[in-house]
Parts: sequence; structure tokens; C-alpha cells
Amino acid sequence: MTEQDPLDRLNDDDYPAYTMGRAAELLGTTPAFLRAIGEARLITPLRSEGGHRRYSRYQLRIAARARELVDQGTPVEAACRIVILEDQLEEAQRINEELRHAATQQPHHTADA
Repeated sequence: MTEQDPLDRLNDDDYPAYTMGRAAELLGTTPAFLRAIGEARLITPLRSEGGHRRYSRYQLRIAARARELVDQGTPVEAACRIVILEDQLEEAQRINEELRHAATQQPHHTADA
């Protein structure tokens, strides 16, 4: 994502969810693309009280990554699977780093013979 990415200017506290039209506009895509990635189970839109689809900033970031892959010629369903795996890998790496850091912070005990 570039520095001029419109998603970078958004604040989750100010805008907890965006309508499908606004989300598509921010991504530079169409509502049909958002529906397609929803059908591929990449993101499940939130629902407003009126039942309208709404998307969080996190969901828009995931959708933006999928769109990059689709623009490069990857089929929508495959792009969604790639993004899900990338997200899981990032989470696993974060947890691994936290555990490694915690292990280095604990005092080492030696066994007495």
C-alpha cells in the first residue's frame, strides 16, 4: 500500500464501518468485487441495523490486498485464499516473536547436581 492510500487516512474510531458503496469507492473498485470476495468468504460484511452491508477498515485492507492480486491476473477465489494464508502467517509470526521475546526475558535456572 502506498503513502497516498486513502485507507491510511481513515481512523477506525471515527469510521468503524463503511457502506458497500463507500468501501468500493475507497478501494477504487465496484460493489460487485466486494460481493465476489464475500462469496469467496474472504470477508463477511458487518450489518447495520437496517441490514445494509458495512465494512471495517481491517476488512478494506484485506480487500485491497485481494484486489492487488486480482489486478495481477489471479482469480478472485485464489486471491482470497492467498490473502487469508498471508494473514494467518503474519499472525503466527507475531505470536512466535512474542513467545521468543518472553522466553528471553525469563531468568534461566540451572539444575543442581
